[in-house]
Amino acid sequence: MIIVTGSQGFIGRHFLNTLQDQGKDIIEVDQQGAWYFKSNFDKWDQVELIIHQGAISDTTYTNLKALFSWNIEYSEWLFGEAIKYQIPIKYASSASVYGLQKDIINPLNYYALSKVTLEYWIQDHIDEFKLMQAFRYFNVYGTGEDHKGDQASPVSKFTKQIKEDNKLKLFEGSDKFLRDFVCVDDVLDIVLNNDKPTGFYDLGTSEPVSFKQVAEWVVDKYGGEIEEVPFPDHLKGKYQEYTCAKKEWGDYKFKTIPEYLEGLPAS
Repeated sequence: MIIVTGSQGFIGRHFLNTLQDQGKDIIEVDQQGAWYFKSNFDKWDQVELIIHQGAISDTTYTNLKALFSWNIEYSEWLFGEAIKYQIPIKYASSASVYGLQKDIINPLNYYALSKVTLEYWIQDHIDEFKLMQAFRYFNVYGTGEDHKGDQASPVSKFTKQIKEDNKLKLFEGSDKFLRDFVCVDDVLDIVLNNDKPTGFYDLGTSEPVSFKQVAEWVVDKYGGEIEEVPFPDHLKGKYQEYTCAKKEWGDYKFKTIPEYLEGLPAS
């Protein structure tokens, strides 16, 4: 039996579908049923793995009470059960913990701070886990992001805008904003199939590209035009201008954005 939290979210649903296709016995835990699960689940001795993807993932969220409840308190409880019953954990942390730094923990917003806080809890208990792999996801993109709205990846957001309006909106100066974009297919493959020990791992391609380049790739695929818009005031000082994962995965061949776009329908 495998527990998948955040099963209705973008990445969580990919895990759910993949594991179900493999014939695995899955316990889904989404936001609606999370607290019921906490109070009533009693089959821990049958659980072979926990894939913890559930969290408030909006980087602009400012409700500290809710962030603490979902991103820290609930996770600490779940990890405590994993320690008690010696169940391996694969957990979705975030590259947002780095903020404007490449290798130094320096969160820029409340979401990132919640991820850092939980990472410190994990570090305090690291020797108690049977297996704890905490993956600092970089900018994950892929199919199934439509429900995320403004929090969707630029790959999906730009594609949606082009299809709807034949125009995509790009922040001024986006040639200088570089991110490490990683396809959700590669995230699943690495998380489910790696044999690394307990630890914290960057999960990205280690080859950042600019937002402007992403926009140009989308226009090359679908046509349309790029409209530059002013950079929003509310994001100033809270926006990662550059992210790049440490090389953790050897010669693994990550899917590129042009390769991903090539596999999408033409219209």
